[in-house]
Amino acid sequence: MSPGGMAVVAPVTGLPGERVIAYVDHLGRLEGKIARTIDNGFAMTIAASARKRDKLAAQLTWLANRHILNLPEDRRHGRFTPRNPLARLILPNGNNVACRIIDLSQSGAAIAIAPELRPAVGSVVTIGKTQGRVVRHIEDGFAVEFTRLQHPDFLEDSITSE
Repeated sequence: MSPGGMAVVAPVTGLPGERVIAYVDHLGRLEGKIARTIDNGFAMTIAASARKRDKLAAQLTWLANRHILNLPEDRRHGRFTPRNPLARLILPNGNNVACRIIDLSQSGAAIAIAPELRPAVGSVVTIGKTQGRVVRHIEDGFAVEFTRLQHPDFLEDSITSE
């Protein structure tokens, strides 16, 4: 992806020249046209003003470098401690273990777990019924960013144990 275009993996594709609107995590709404089809998707141009392209370039740079530079997460959603902090965690190897939710938001969580069970940064895990990716290690565990933004009304129920 660049500020001027991107490749999209999609279950359907269109024809070159067709208009596309894509909603991309961390970047928002991107509009453009299909430039060409590729295996499993298409490449598209991004129609944006110079200001929007500059902003997009800055966002892409931040996303590419945040792990390397140990930059903090983009905290768009307020965090809270769930009423019941106990949860089940499915690790990348398939093991189902108990963990404790330190704090939680619509976009991620901080998880306390034994050091020997802590998954690698970049690993995909499931907390309760919610999938996410490990974004960094913290003193007592790790932080995870959910694959999809969670609805606030159902967040605790989809994460914590009953």
